[in-house]
Order: sequence, then C-alpha cells, then structure tokens
Amino acid sequence: MASTSTAIDNDDVVYELSPIEAAEPIPAEWRAPATYTLEMAVHCPHCDEAIRTIRVVGLTRSQVAFTSTLPRRGRVAVCPECDRILPVEL
Repeated sequence: MASTSTAIDNDDVVYELSPIEAAEPIPAEWRAPATYTLEMAVHCPHCDEAIRTIRVVGLTRSQVAFTSTLPRRGRVAVCPECDRILPVEL
C-alpha cells in the first residue's frame, strides 16, 4: 500500500493512505462456527432434543452509541437443532 506524506503549517506530517485494491473475500470455512462434540448426550433446555454436539459462534460488537464496558468480542454456544443460545459454564 503506497502512502504519501504532506507537511502542514505546524511541521506535523500527515500520511494520506491510498485506497487498497479489492481483497479476496474471507473463505466461508473461516467464518463458520466451530462444532464441539460432547462427552455425553444432553437435552437442549429450549427444544428438549438430545444433542451430542454444540456450535460455538463468535460475536463482534459492531456499533454502540455510548462508551461500553462490555468486551468487543465474545462467544456463545448454540444448539445445533433449534439454533438457540445454550447456557454454558466453562
């Protein structure tokens, strides 16, 4: 990526970044949720189905209109049958 510098009145240097070329999209397998196999089957508290795997989905805070004390990233476990968030403790 090329950049140019521009001097302004108070001798500070400002870098102007040139636009980047279109990058290749992120591969789908990198965006997919992770799947974990459980040691024993459990019942989902929402749909009452027996599940042997859970999916872990990443979260990223994209916009907030105030200063948030919550972390920018997180993860939730999701039932593979009903796609609802599962209560888990790690």
